[in-house]
Amino acid sequence: MFTLNEWISQITRWRETGLRKTTLLAVCPNSEAVLQAAVQAAAEANAPMLFAATLNQVDTDGGYTGWTQAGFVSRLEDYAREISWDGPLYPCLDHGGPWLKDRHTLDRLTLDETMAAVKASLTASLKAGYKLLHIDPTVDRTLPPDKPLPVDLVVNRTVELIRHTEIERVHLGLPPVDYEVGTEEVHGGLVELDRFAGFLTSLKEGLNAEGLMDVWPVFIVAQVGTDLHTTSFDPDAARSLYNLVHPLGSLIKGHYTDWVENPGEYPAMGMGGANVGPEFTSEEVLALEELEAMEKEVFAGRPGERSGFINELRAAVVDSGRWQKWQQPEERGLSFAELSPERQSWMIQTGARYIWTEPTVVAAREKLYHNVSDMVSNPHAHVVDKISGSIHRYLEAFNLVGSLDWLEDYV
Repeated sequence: MFTLNEWISQITRWRETGLRKTTLLAVCPNSEAVLQAAVQAAAEANAPMLFAATLNQVDTDGGYTGWTQAGFVSRLEDYAREISWDGPLYPCLDHGGPWLKDRHTLDRLTLDETMAAVKASLTASLKAGYKLLHIDPTVDRTLPPDKPLPVDLVVNRTVELIRHTEIERVHLGLPPVDYEVGTEEVHGGLVELDRFAGFLTSLKEGLNAEGLMDVWPVFIVAQVGTDLHTTSFDPDAARSLYNLVHPLGSLIKGHYTDWVENPGEYPAMGMGGANVGPEFTSEEVLALEELEAMEKEVFAGRPGERSGFINELRAAVVDSGRWQKWQQPEERGLSFAELSPERQSWMIQTGARYIWTEPTVVAAREKLYHNVSDMVSNPHAHVVDKISGSIHRYLEAFNLVGSLDWLEDYV
């Protein structure tokens, strides 16, 4: 299987020679159905797939998916084996840094405590076979919310985490891994082009001083116009960033690519990769809503026999309290019921990823599948297919369909 680094190098060569313009897709594996759909879509498109797992999703404590790093990789391999797919599937860490796991903030961990926990997670990721590690120490809960961490501290902590990982990797006798650095978040303090350029210069100096230039990051994350509430990719910003990182041998990676209006411009502007996550959770919810509508028809005169799935889902999202992290300033202090119907729907679709494994939700989903099985031969496959269709939209826009054949021709 081609390494991720080989893909990055080939994407760069294709672009320089004018042969192809391609962007790699990273799916956030926030549920069983999304993970299965991404493997299925990669096989159908004959394309590589990255899986960007946050520490909230997958970690040594099981995260909200219930997967440890080793469990996640094992499940990924299971799905590939089920469909006899041996193409490149790359498990990756997304946002590995202090206080970026919600539990670290809720437990009020000190800097030393959260850094130690992140280092343990990085080691677990190495042991599990992750191929790309996003090092992101741009959050510091000891600072006021509106005060970004000084760039020199971001660099120092980035180098510290990469140094730890490389020492562990060599000690464990594991093959090289690739790195991703930076952040798209405004609070990270790297959004302005001058600060971003300064970060890269200082990072190069820091890695060079530690003898780590051989693991210079293949991806640099940057703000390209999108976030959780905006869907317009900024081609001009992407082009400026590409021109900045290309001489360093890196490519720009965009996060928050969900529902982006112009995904075809990503490869055109030199974007090396893009993460998509909440959109696929939304597709999962919508597919389940379709099944519940079918159930309602069949059990029109027997409401007591219905699954009540969407009501259970809503209750679990509200009870989790996770929806509060997405409240807009004008919504602060409002209860869930006081939000507009549109916002409630958005919160449920976005927050569902946190509670798919709740026993009440699992039980209601199983009952829903059972109740519609006479109309839909495989209800779960129906859900997976819906998600897979959304993933295909990006594979096509990013010029990835059939790309394994292209790589065979040029490597």
